Amino acid sequence: MSYKDYHIVLASNSPRRKELLRGLDIDFEVKVLPDISENYPMSLSALDVALYISNEKADAYEKLIMGNELIITADTVVVVGKDVLGKPKSATDAKRMLQEISGRTHQVVTGVCLSTTNFRRSFKVVTNVTFKKLKESEIDYYINNYKPYDKAGAYGIQEWIGYVGVTSLEGSYFNVMGLPIQRIWEELNRL
Repeated sequence: MSYKDYHIVLASNSPRRKELLRGLDIDFEVKVLPDISENYPMSLSALDVALYISNEKADAYEKLIMGNELIITADTVVVVGKDVLGKPKSATDAKRMLQEISGRTHQVVTGVCLSTTNFRRSFKVVTNVTFKKLKESEIDYYINNYKPYDKAGAYGIQEWIGYVGVTSLEGSYFNVMGLPIQRIWEELNRL
């Protein structure tokens, strides 16, 4: 079977994930279940959190997969040392996160699951991102003008803060946006 034999479903409302998947020129539908837990065991390695959560999301969809559907679930986190940064809950939380990544290299980790009625493929992609030492005025400007509350680590690399702050990147740029689209393409073509 080829990925073209499946009805592809993206289990995410993220505008960035939808944009990236559209970039592959494949047809897909968006289906989102409300209130899927994004909790994880505190004993889990920081680099394994996103994969764990993407599998939890896949579990929530498992009984709903019909016929030839292929569900894509994903989760992205920012890892600084051993700390996992998810989405900020407030401007204060966003400022704390941006101060934590300022002048440092961190990892952006996206876990992805491709699930059908017959199989599940899970993988994670890690990208190293280095930020310059951000000025407080830059952090404040970004938070006030871009409201990054729906983004892991409180930033979007494709936005103003990425333009002025990112000094180097090792790995997938699109992974940092929220979906390692090149790896997804490879996995779809392995079906």
